[in-house]
Amino acid sequence: MNRTQPINAQAVLLTLLTVVLWAGTPVAIRYATELLQPMAVSGLRFLLATIFMFGWATVHRTSLRLSPTHWKLPIMGGVLLFFQIGTFTAGVHLSNASHGSIFINTFIFWIVAIEHYLTRAHRITPLRSLGLILAALGVTLVLFPESTPKSDLLEQASLEGDLLLLLSALILAVKLTYTKNVVQNIHPDSFVFWHAVAGTTLMLNWAFWIEGFQPVILLQINDSQTQNALWALAYQGFAVAGLCFAIQARLLKKHAASSIAVFSFATPLFGILFAVLFRGDPLSPWLFTAGIAVAVGILLVNLPNASEQPKN
Repeated sequence: MNRTQPINAQAVLLTLLTVVLWAGTPVAIRYATELLQPMAVSGLRFLLATIFMFGWATVHRTSLRLSPTHWKLPIMGGVLLFFQIGTFTAGVHLSNASHGSIFINTFIFWIVAIEHYLTRAHRITPLRSLGLILAALGVTLVLFPESTPKSDLLEQASLEGDLLLLLSALILAVKLTYTKNVVQNIHPDSFVFWHAVAGTTLMLNWAFWIEGFQPVILLQINDSQTQNALWALAYQGFAVAGLCFAIQARLLKKHAASSIAVFSFATPLFGILFAVLFRGDPLSPWLFTAGIAVAVGILLVNLPNASEQPKN
């Protein structure tokens, strides 16, 4: 059994910080993929995250050494990272930032299923079932035609992109559950650092050999498009893949995955807001309604059950 502690005020504030920072990720990806291929963006993002985590561990005086028996744990985490971030970045590139914010947060449904059927740490109740249905209906709403004419949209979504985002959400749920178990045996900082090293290696190899990534393009910073892409990469690498992953891993060491994931109900709302403000995504009635439905559904799924309350 994993050791868990109740969520306290500090954990709430830290989790909300990650929620807001993560909400800006789809927007940052759209800026970055205007200049670079999706896997190149992912690889550079986690290269920066690796640098951040090395500095983070140095400041906190955390040893990054792993015993021979533990090396396979971050390597497996890196493989999951490669597929999860790769499908997410490609999905946002093919879809848009608003859809990315909504679809990626369906990972909580998979978390609930895993913790109900596999770990049995969080049981599904009728109220949670209602939440799942409501949130699922909310997700389908984003597939409805927008009120804005397609010719007026700056970034149109696609079925291929949305399906990739849903796949990424599934992999994310598996990765979070995996991380929750791994950080019980090795320090969270060590896991985040080495799994980022493994994932970055896979991503950059894909970028160089499959996408034909040319790093020299990063040196051409004399236009606004390149500058926006570089700032977007820095945001994804240091603020999200670095800081957010470090905070999340430490929180997962102490608290249940579902307790942390419940706060993600706010991410689609922040994400849609950022997409409208920075990318010009349409704020149609369907899109707003979908965000609300997903948020309420996830909240219902994670309401505490009386039988799960700690007994004195």
